[in-house]
Amino acid sequence: MKILKSLYINHVFYWSLLGIAVLSFISFFVDWLYPVAVGLLIVLLLLLLVDIFVLFSGKDNISSSRVLPEMLSNGDENIVRIKIHNHYPVPVRMHIIDEIPYQYQKRDFLMESDIGKFAEKEYEYTLRPVQRGEYLFGKLNVSVLTPLRLAMRRYIFSENATVAAYPSFIQMKKYDLIAFSHNPFEYGLKKIRRIGHTMEFEQIKEYVQGDDIRTINWKATSKKGELMVNQYQEEKSQPVYMLIDKGRSMQMPFDGMTLLDWAINSTLALSNIVIRKQDKAGLFTFSKKVEDRVPANRQAGQMQKIMNALYRIETDFLESDFNRLYVGIKQSITQRSLLILYTNFETTDALQRQLPYLKAISKNHLLIVIFFKNTELSRLIDKKAEKLNEVYDKIIAEKFAFEKRLIVKELNRHGIQCLLSSPENLTIDSINKYLEIKARGMV
Repeated sequence: MKILKSLYINHVFYWSLLGIAVLSFISFFVDWLYPVAVGLLIVLLLLLLVDIFVLFSGKDNISSSRVLPEMLSNGDENIVRIKIHNHYPVPVRMHIIDEIPYQYQKRDFLMESDIGKFAEKEYEYTLRPVQRGEYLFGKLNVSVLTPLRLAMRRYIFSENATVAAYPSFIQMKKYDLIAFSHNPFEYGLKKIRRIGHTMEFEQIKEYVQGDDIRTINWKATSKKGELMVNQYQEEKSQPVYMLIDKGRSMQMPFDGMTLLDWAINSTLALSNIVIRKQDKAGLFTFSKKVEDRVPANRQAGQMQKIMNALYRIETDFLESDFNRLYVGIKQSITQRSLLILYTNFETTDALQRQLPYLKAISKNHLLIVIFFKNTELSRLIDKKAEKLNEVYDKIIAEKFAFEKRLIVKELNRHGIQCLLSSPENLTIDSINKYLEIKARGMV
């Protein structure tokens, strides 16, 4: 019974049978073809029996396993590997069907390959999750054909494996390497001219050519008998909070992901850079109320706390309450901090409703408002209009793009730092903005 469940007759057998049937029909008119057709039928059936015997001559002639990452990185290409070992004494043809998670809605997954006798082979494919959460992998089906190609045996491996998709840790590691590499500028990080120097003393050292003569320590120089200078370092342990708006304005899609998920991925990468720069990273999320608070810290385990908080974020599709955000910040953040707010304003009217709260927050903290360019509008503006309705669409797109620029001017007019970025450049733009603030000693 088990053999029947895993045995499939291949299409080659049916095509051969069809050919014999046609030959049998012709034999009604050509008598000598009839014994040929019967002979071919007997040979075909014998070959089928031989093929089935070879396929089922052993219990575990194929061994296979699916190698999944410990967790998936949201928005990135994640590699899934399939390892197969052929124990048959003949080379075989394999059809590999992996039942990938339902979130992808892909029902035509198929990999075909040949593998030699007693050989091992590894295959891989990539999956790009676009939402956080659990992904359930079903069965790994491997169907095997011998060189006769008449019958097929199906093997089933690796049933029901679950992997969670977390915010983009691949992106986090990538920008971690870039930010601290010898030449980060080729990857998009900008070189920011440092204005003056910070006043956090590090040590007294001997003067070398190029040191700022204004930092000469005359007392140490007189004692040592040679020029000594004070060396300063970047101010450390400054609190940096990422504030994520998870209201309905952040549900706009881009490249399969919502703006909220783009902001979450950026927050994870930026938090890692903040901690690597010896500052304290913290997190607030809000919509109708403030949630998911992670106090700013730079101790070991802080990144894991931020990662877990970001993984759990869910939207309630409500209007965001910036008044609640202001009250939450006033109650929880007593030290002057750098606050990086990820939100989205489409019109100046939307900004004006929240501007009083943003101004109140910026009185006690350095606030950076990060919101999104509408890249679809940019495509409409750049596209040449040939029809009347396309002209209307282009005018409306230009109006909304102009509104975005007005929002930037309005925020700057009230002394609020802002950053208008496209989703795909959000992380690198956010990191550049943070490094600029650090270089200028603005916190």
